[in-house]
Amino acid sequence: MAGTTQLDAINTMLSAIGEAPVNSLSSGLVEAEIAETILNTVNREVQSMGWHFNKEFNKSYAQDTSGEIILGSDILRADSTLEANGKDLVQRGSKMYDRKNHTFNIGASVNLDVVVELDFDDLPEVAKRFITLRSTRIFQDRIVGSNTIHEFQRDDEERALYDLQHLDQSASEHNNLEHID
Repeated sequence: MAGTTQLDAINTMLSAIGEAPVNSLSSGLVEAEIAETILNTVNREVQSMGWHFNKEFNKSYAQDTSGEIILGSDILRADSTLEANGKDLVQRGSKMYDRKNHTFNIGASVNLDVVVELDFDDLPEVAKRFITLRSTRIFQDRIVGSNTIHEFQRDDEERALYDLQHLDQSASEHNNLEHID
C-alpha cells in the first residue's frame, strides 16, 4: 500500500468542507488550489522545525568564487557546526553570514548543520498525517469557519503531533545510543 500523496492530502482537506475529491493537482477547482497552497505552507512550516528525518549534521559546503557559502533552495535552516573553524556563521537568506567579521565572504569551505526540505512523498507517514491534519484544520477554518468542526480537527491534529514527536524522540534516543563510546 502506497503512502499518503499530496493529492490524498488535498482530497482529505476538501472532504472536510464537503467538497468532492479531485483527480489531479491541476483540477482547476479553486478550493483545491487553496488547499494545495495551505498544504505546501504547512509542510514547509512543519519541516522548518527540524526533525530527525530532515536534519543533516556536519555537511560540507564549498565557497563560491566570491568566497561565499550559497545554500540550496531546499535548505530551510543552517547553522555552523562546532567544527566550523571557530566561525560564528548564521543563515541570512540563501547565504551564510559571518557575524564576527560582518561579511558574507566566509573565505573557506565549512561544515554546517542543516534542516532540509523534503518532498512531501519522501516524508515518513506520521509526518504526512500531521501535516495533512494541520492543513485540514486551517483550510476548514478559513473556508467554512465552523467552531464545532475546528474542535474535532484540533483534537486529531494534537494526536498526530504527539505521534510525530514520539517518533522523533524515539529516533533521537536510538541515534544517541549508537554514538556512545
